[in-house]
Amino acid sequence: MHLSFMKTIRAEQLKLKRSPVWLAFFALPIISAFFGTFNYMANQGVLKSEWYSLWSQHTLFLCYLFMPALIGTYCSYLWRLEHLRNNWNSFLTAPVSRTSLYVGKLVWAAIMIAAGNIWIYLLYYLCGKLCGLPGTPPEESIGWIIGGILGGIVICCVQLTISMVIRSFAIPIGIGLAGGIGGLMITNKGLGTYYPYSLYCMGMHANNPQMELDIQAFLIGCLFHFLLFSVISVVCLRRHE
Repeated sequence: MHLSFMKTIRAEQLKLKRSPVWLAFFALPIISAFFGTFNYMANQGVLKSEWYSLWSQHTLFLCYLFMPALIGTYCSYLWRLEHLRNNWNSFLTAPVSRTSLYVGKLVWAAIMIAAGNIWIYLLYYLCGKLCGLPGTPPEESIGWIIGGILGGIVICCVQLTISMVIRSFAIPIGIGLAGGIGGLMITNKGLGTYYPYSLYCMGMHANNPQMELDIQAFLIGCLFHFLLFSVISVVCLRRHE
């Protein structure tokens, strides 16, 4: 079982080798960091909290627009090969459990999110130094990244489910973008833990790094949506003919 599962991980890795998705994965955070840093430098008379203010500008569009759409793109790409021709037959007849088939894709989506958040943090640090900010980012910024990884994995679960069911490559990306925009409105109403697309921006403390986050409610929200959409995906796979 362990060997079969590792083969699914390896198979998904081969699909992603030299994928153009990785270019967007690195480019979009750079674009967001550039505009965020420019906005911070242009408004230092108002944005006086140094590292906190810079983070608020870096995450302003990243968490609500760029990353949900990027996750949607990545998850669509993970299912793209299966939706071509008769590849579903080959996929479902692989000598591994259908749970393993799903988890193989989820593992690589989670790796993308983790690597993406580390890249975002590195850009944040470099831009802070370029802006002449003293010292290093606040200690709690590590928590922002960890929270973002957890919330991002939840969005991966949602988008993997959507991309599995919808054969179109573009429609799930649009759903991810719309979900991120909806996350902004729902988070502002204090209902973010009930909406999966809000969990990424909540974990990242997007646009409000000094807010108080209910850690217990956040973790419960992440776990609930993670299990919900993972179960939905596995059930759909088991019923797929």
